[in-house]
Amino acid sequence: MRRIDLRENGQPETVALDDAVGLALVSTGFVDARHLPGTRLWELRPLCKVGAVAVGDVEVHVAPKVPIDRVVFLLEYSLGSVGWNDPLVHVGVAPDLLIAVVEVFERAASRALQQGVLQGYRTVEETATVVRGRVLHAEQVRHRFGLPLPVDVRFDDFSVDTPENRLLRAAAGIARRLPGVTGGLRHRLLRLDAQLDGVTRVAPRSDLEPWFPTRLNARLLPALRLAEVIWRSSSFEAGDDDLAVSGFVIDMAKVFEDFVCAALGRALVGRAGGSVLMQDPWALDAAGAVGMKPDLVWYADDGGAPPPGRRAAGRPVAVVDAKYKAEKPAGFPNADVYQMLAYCTRLGLPTGWLVYAKGNEAGATHEVLGAGVEVRARVLDLALPPSGLVAQVDALAAQIVEVAAVRDA
Repeated sequence: MRRIDLRENGQPETVALDDAVGLALVSTGFVDARHLPGTRLWELRPLCKVGAVAVGDVEVHVAPKVPIDRVVFLLEYSLGSVGWNDPLVHVGVAPDLLIAVVEVFERAASRALQQGVLQGYRTVEETATVVRGRVLHAEQVRHRFGLPLPVDVRFDDFSVDTPENRLLRAAAGIARRLPGVTGGLRHRLLRLDAQLDGVTRVAPRSDLEPWFPTRLNARLLPALRLAEVIWRSSSFEAGDDDLAVSGFVIDMAKVFEDFVCAALGRALVGRAGGSVLMQDPWALDAAGAVGMKPDLVWYADDGGAPPPGRRAAGRPVAVVDAKYKAEKPAGFPNADVYQMLAYCTRLGLPTGWLVYAKGNEAGATHEVLGAGVEVRARVLDLALPPSGLVAQVDALAAQIVEVAAVRDA
């Protein structure tokens, strides 16, 4: 395999590629691939997406700007399974993000399965020659015309074929075929697959039966969360001329947004109570034609009336939007500020908060003339160790609570 290494939002690289490979890369949206007319050269410009994509015999890897272990921490935190203090997980030696995520998943799953494979009850409907469970009389009459055998039955089966195990086995199968997963790691994934013998295999891009955190599957929670990352971030398909395309892609802008919402939401509620809603739908105009969804709205539980047209309990006291990279489209260099002004106007708030990743935008405060609105931009340093990053989020929550308290005083 020919490997091309890039860095997130870094400098483009010009390489010679077959047209079929270049067009397949365009279709993935992983990088901005542009053909240079009259040549076999393609310019590959990395975006905010990291990971790896294999197209035919070419692998394109995009490394994150921040250390790999920070990215894995952001993923784990936003997914609700913060297990980063485990000393057995050392992803600092992993060559790229893809290997790091697969390593952490394999180790978490293997440790959880040391206590045995999770078993549970599943409702099964089948046609049998003996009666087991409940006879489905309506189905029996409809399909068998009242004949005694075979019989349509429904029963609860206690087995290892649970939604949780199906997700683990699906992720293990996908991980084995990801670009760059070889040698010992692939063998460990095969061993993990063997431990899940008896669990139904689910093909990539198929629908998985949903699972829900419970007391019984608590020991599997970190592995299940990472299995979801692998399942959602991976793709396998055949492009034009049966050109195989596989990949593991993580959108850093989405990871940052999810982390900010999860961490800041917990900090706000922990400090001052109330509740938070993420991607909270609002309408800017009276007709409801102009919709908007702030990343996070913090509501007070003091019994205050919600704004007109809203049925949410409580009143909004703060609005936050996470921006991994400042949006500066042509002609609108301050699009983020305009957007936050609209949020504050609709929610009736004098202050709005923009949260950026450090290095993509500087912190500033914008006082909007004639509107009585102040937009405060703040930055988080993703290069900090996990404890320092969470402390930054907590300090930001303290600022938001203080500003809200001054307003209500």
